[in-house]
Amino acid sequence: MPTHSETKVMAYQPEQLFDLVADVAKYPQFLPWCVGARVRSRSETEQVADLIIGFGPFRESFTSRVIMERPGRMMVRYENGPFKYLKNQWLFKPDPKGCKVEFFVDFEFRSRLLQSAIGVVFNEAVRRMVMAFLTRARVVYGPPAAATTPPQIGADAASSA
Repeated sequence: MPTHSETKVMAYQPEQLFDLVADVAKYPQFLPWCVGARVRSRSETEQVADLIIGFGPFRESFTSRVIMERPGRMMVRYENGPFKYLKNQWLFKPDPKGCKVEFFVDFEFRSRLLQSAIGVVFNEAVRRMVMAFLTRARVVYGPPAAATTPPQIGADAASSA
């Protein structure tokens, strides 16, 4: 039963990181082992999505319902697929340095073979996934300082006066 919890302060705004995590359709572009994504339905507060994960000889798809409480929290409810259960939550809290992100995941595969295979690399896999979101934030929003520093309105006018 792999479980992982991580807290990280990131120099981006909570709304930016919320939007990044909520953009499930783009996961295959940057998330390790995510080889496919399809959003079945989406509203302001909820989306249902299918993800295909692949590692080594394994390829599995699953369906989850994402409850979105903008901009502070996302909860993933597992609906269908290879897991006995899957619990996942993201919290985005304002912080003087940007955003405090709390990530939690707990799951168990139905298949002992899959469970054994992921168990060996689970901690490294989750760390790589969290880093993939940080890297994605840099790609989408620019370097951290640019994402959190408000523009200096009138700075040019003030310096030339």
